[in-house]
Amino acid sequence: MIIYTLPTGEKVHRYQKSIVIPFTGKRSVLSTAHINGGYQEDLKCVYNHDSNPGAGMACSMKADTIDEHMKIITKEIGLDPKTTAGIATAASMDNVAIRAESFEEIEVTAIVTGGIEVNGGRVGDPSSWHEKNGKHEQVKPGTINIILHINGNLPAETMTRVLVTCTEAKTAAIQELMEGSKYSNGLATGSGTDGTIIIANAESENTYNFAGKHCKLGELIGRAVKPAVKEALYLQTGLCPELQKSVIRRTQRFGISQEKLWEAFARKEQVIKPDYIEALEKIDRIPELVVASVLYVHLLDQLNWGLLSSAEIEDEISKQFKQMAESLDVEMEASYSGSQDKDSVIEKSIQDLSQMLNAGIERRLLCTE
Repeated sequence: MIIYTLPTGEKVHRYQKSIVIPFTGKRSVLSTAHINGGYQEDLKCVYNHDSNPGAGMACSMKADTIDEHMKIITKEIGLDPKTTAGIATAASMDNVAIRAESFEEIEVTAIVTGGIEVNGGRVGDPSSWHEKNGKHEQVKPGTINIILHINGNLPAETMTRVLVTCTEAKTAAIQELMEGSKYSNGLATGSGTDGTIIIANAESENTYNFAGKHCKLGELIGRAVKPAVKEALYLQTGLCPELQKSVIRRTQRFGISQEKLWEAFARKEQVIKPDYIEALEKIDRIPELVVASVLYVHLLDQLNWGLLSSAEIEDEISKQFKQMAESLDVEMEASYSGSQDKDSVIEKSIQDLSQMLNAGIERRLLCTE
């Protein structure tokens, strides 16, 4: 099935859980692919493949190494491993987002799939495996894969700058959605398995030597990639601004979750879990509570990044807790000593928030009894 036609005439096909782009002429390609990756000038095709065998099923390797695994996939979708570069993901190709931006003779097209609900992380987070002699453990599913097509001729060094700008745009999209890491209490900057393929038209008469944020090409890359990443994440997992208007989603990277709140609930023996979850879902989206929790989490980020000290934020944290308590119609005060280290402040404030949310839930459950 042809889902898009690029300005150079290439057809974007979708079949066998893959998005495939056969080239119609000479193309320069820079990619993170495990076969024919890096900078290449003699490829005939690129693709993005959904390796997810099905809902609830774990992705598995078809060979002992990732290179051999990708060669097998390439053959299975009817392509030549010698002249093809491909990237893989657990995201569905049905949830692809395509955005194009142009200025005069140049056009940039971003073709994106993505999901970071499981594997989203912040650069520098604790790792989960180490490679040795080409062997490593299987990683969690969740990847943002980007195929970026540019209908101009780009030198190899410009292609690498395109990769930098493209990656900045992806991270900016995630940060604008305020999605948290699943491995730390930081904001996510991508997933641990993101892949990118940059395609340039080597036959074009127009050559571009710059792709940073100050030039028009860099601007077009950002304008195409950012909304495409956001759309792909929404199509795959529902991630969007409306979804993020939630106390739980804003604080979960610091350890707040439905399950942990339920485990800490003091009146379990008198309350069934469905009623508890219903009450939690109602308070989770109280506008005033969401706003206060957003400001509270931002203060914790400032503390984490060393931009503010515990002493400098303690009064403001107390104000936000007071606002949250008023929104929940409960009585609770929180105070913090500026002499505490940041980890202690974060831990104590999260414990206080958990208690406050459960107090608000208990109040609502008692009102219905």
